[in-house]
Amino acid sequence: MSKPIVIEGYCMKLKSKQPFVDPIISKNAKGGYVCKGETKDGHKMCAIMSKDKAEAAVASGVKKEGF
Repeated sequence: MSKPIVIEGYCMKLKSKQPFVDPIISKNAKGGYVCKGETKDGHKMCAIMSKDKAEAAVASGVKKEGF
């Protein structure tokens, strides 16, 4: 297994891009991919991803849910 990919999302509270801590990738109702998680400070974040990026992240060791 390769090293996990660092996934970033925009934190609305901090107003900047932050890396996810323990991200979980899931599929939404329309078939798109969403990454949910928290910042190191505990603020919740969400990021919409492409299929290619989501599959690469799952292959590198990021948790998946519902697909």
